[in-house]
Amino acid sequence: MREATVRCANPQGLHRIAYTEWGDPHNPDVLVCVHGLTRNGRDFDDLAEALSSDYRVICPDVVGRGRSEWLPAKSAYGLPQYVSDMMVLLARSRVESVHWLGTSMGGLIGMLIASQPDSPITRLVLNDVGPVITAASLRRIGDYVGRAPVFPDFAAAETYIRAVSAPFGPLTDEQWRRMTQTSVRAGAGGGFEMRYDPGIGDVFRSAPVLNDVDLWPIYDAIRCPTLALRGESSDLLTPETHREMGRRGPQAKLMEVPGVGHAPMLMDSAQIALVRDFLLSA
Repeated sequence: MREATVRCANPQGLHRIAYTEWGDPHNPDVLVCVHGLTRNGRDFDDLAEALSSDYRVICPDVVGRGRSEWLPAKSAYGLPQYVSDMMVLLARSRVESVHWLGTSMGGLIGMLIASQPDSPITRLVLNDVGPVITAASLRRIGDYVGRAPVFPDFAAAETYIRAVSAPFGPLTDEQWRRMTQTSVRAGAGGGFEMRYDPGIGDVFRSAPVLNDVDLWPIYDAIRCPTLALRGESSDLLTPETHREMGRRGPQAKLMEVPGVGHAPMLMDSAQIALVRDFLLSA
């Protein structure tokens, strides 16, 4: 694993986003893995290691998360900024095309890029996200994003992460521990704090969420082969939307992960195999 940063622009100035990279740095086959709303690129350590013999795997920390810098204006946190940053990162990769795996928010970023003419994404994995984002799931996310306390010790941080991340499904004690290690950092006044900008939550609470978000026109414009993974108990990607994704647009290959809500973490061998088999089936 290698760590690096790349400089990007925002309406108020410049910021750096961090990323980890796995595999041969000269491999022309690149897989970009992008995380969910409050997560970071280290979520993909197991998958990236498993696929590093086939791909150069790039796992960014979206701005405001992980090791990436925070935006001065919290209102700038949103898909336009994220897409802009990811295009800078793709330019840094120095390849004409990439495969893309996106969990939740990372999938929305991938959808937006893949829907464009002359898109660099030639194969797309959407992990528990689709063209309809339910209002209920958005309200649930808004209830906790940016409201995490400062934890007195690491054990308290792990207890919190296990609680808010319960929909991820059954993980081993070692996996929960590793996820906590990459999710928190030492606080300035002692203890531990989450490794993301609390201001991300401001966008969710700036106005009441009354309706589902409809992105079908974007999904319908996607032309590359697509895999749509769904957690069996997901409240963000409904069974109805998932089935429709197999009929419309890229007519995604549909797969469901049992015993998981939002979203499969792609840490165990069975989930990794679903992704590997699709990506390497071309």
